[in-house]
Amino acid sequence: MTVRRKKNIHRKRGSRTHGYGYKKNRGSGNRGGKGMAGTGKRSHNKKISILKEYGHEYFGKHGFIVPPEVKRVIKAINIKDLPQQSPLDLTTLGYDKLLSKGTPALKYEIKVAMCSAKAKEKIEKAGGKIVTEEP
Repeated sequence: MTVRRKKNIHRKRGSRTHGYGYKKNRGSGNRGGKGMAGTGKRSHNKKISILKEYGHEYFGKHGFIVPPEVKRVIKAINIKDLPQQSPLDLTTLGYDKLLSKGTPALKYEIKVAMCSAKAKEKIEKAGGKIVTEEP
């Protein structure tokens, strides 16, 4: 009775390299990788050509990224978008700052954390008042 063995390639499916190792049979020729791969700090002859083309800014880390939880986003509202009611607490509505675009429709009494100087001037000119609380 003949023993039917699975072919080797079938047994290697699901493994990382299919039994070929890391470089020989991947279909990329003898390239080092994709793009700028392999342009690290080790090969001196390659480093010279990189420095000619890109300069010294190619190597090393540059700048920093502020994480979104650290970055404070100020939510602002314009005068033209204010609701039609006189006493307003913009902090409970979720706004941090009042901006000056538009004209006030009422004599507003507004409580807000911050406001621009022009917005304060417009509200007071219309007969209202702004109470700012420092954050």
